[in-house]
Amino acid sequence: MICLSTALLVAAAGCGPDPAPAEPVASLPTQAVTQLVADLRRNDLAGYARHALPPELHARLETAWREGRTTWPLTELPLHDRFPTFIAALAAQNAERDLVASFRRQFAGADGELHSAARTLGVFAIQYVRSEAVYSDTERDHHAQLIGAISQWAQTTSLGDSAKGRAAIPQLVSAARATGLAAPDAFAHNGMDRSLRRLGPFVERLKQVLGGYGLDLDAALDSVDATLAEQTGDTARVRIRYQLAGEPVDAYVLVERRQDRWYLSDVLRHAQAEVEAPPRAASAAGQQAAWARAVANRKSAPPRPAAGKVEAARPAATLPDAGKAESGKVEAGTAQANTPSPRPKPKVPRQARAKPRTRRRPRPPSPPPSRAPPARHPRRRPSRPLRPPLPAPPPPRRRNPAKPPRPPLRGLSGRPSGRTFAAQSASDPCHT
Repeated sequence: MICLSTALLVAAAGCGPDPAPAEPVASLPTQAVTQLVADLRRNDLAGYARHALPPELHARLETAWREGRTTWPLTELPLHDRFPTFIAALAAQNAERDLVASFRRQFAGADGELHSAARTLGVFAIQYVRSEAVYSDTERDHHAQLIGAISQWAQTTSLGDSAKGRAAIPQLVSAARATGLAAPDAFAHNGMDRSLRRLGPFVERLKQVLGGYGLDLDAALDSVDATLAEQTGDTARVRIRYQLAGEPVDAYVLVERRQDRWYLSDVLRHAQAEVEAPPRAASAAGQQAAWARAVANRKSAPPRPAAGKVEAARPAATLPDAGKAESGKVEAGTAQANTPSPRPKPKVPRQARAKPRTRRRPRPPSPPPSRAPPARHPRRRPSRPLRPPLPAPPPPRRRNPAKPPRPPLRGLSGRPSGRTFAAQSASDPCHT
């Protein structure tokens, strides 16, 4: 019976799922490069972090990630400190509508300005990489070629195309929301491995969007050719050649062996610096989370009352606070009762309270208002031309001094009368 039970258990164990295949080990210098390239080609960011570091350093970075002190390997990207903000802005409410409106207002149809900006940013980025002490000589040469190729691509593609922008923004918004990393402290809460696995589909969608603009990153990864240039003991130099946006890239990377496995020297150095950095210097993720919390609190805060409006009634105090308030009122009433009341002031007659009249100084006379001619209405029709003035009346005729004056009318008596002919006729009864 015991033998039969043991046989059944063995058979059941043999019928179970197959164990996961063991991951390949980079036993050669060139395999350290090709393995990481394959991880990026599959959008496996968690596998990239696992293959790029020894197990003990990977575990320390996982702890630092959960403490909010680093976001490696995202720190290898340009503007890595803005990456959590980028995800949060894409996953925000009404992000699609707001981003489309912002794109139309700032970038739509501005291909000339965008090409000029890409050229300028490329020049400054190359100068920064060549002068920054964080990078090694091989990194400076490799990054300068990368920046030059991307800058050349940005100067030739139509970044201000409205149709492409309207098609790309909804894809990025849906992919960012699917990550579940838009909340404050989401990166630290999920840890390095889980966060990188959630970012894999977003990176895949980002590659598709860039491919619509002519930047095929998968084709660039497929074209990588790694060859061993030289090897000395546990260190080696590998030459990598590939095509990025139609531009050839030819550079070298340094690799080293640790416990029979090869790793990229510059990647190890950057990861070690992220782990050993003090909390203040390596708290970019924590500062980003605090900024996201402040933005969320500001959005959820009640609106401030407008000027001139009465504020709403404040909520009632809690039970302990109410007890303190009541005790304070009782103490204030007791102190008021023990305080002697002030003596009443004597009344002053109304006449004595009246203030003496003061003579006002006469105001200086204001200048008379200037009577400016009324301004004509701009829409008033032009006045008709003035008529020519009438001719002046002729001067009165003067009497000829040689002609005797007309004799006055005489009455019946023969005497001259000062009245007129009509008046004389009316007063003369003999007049017919």
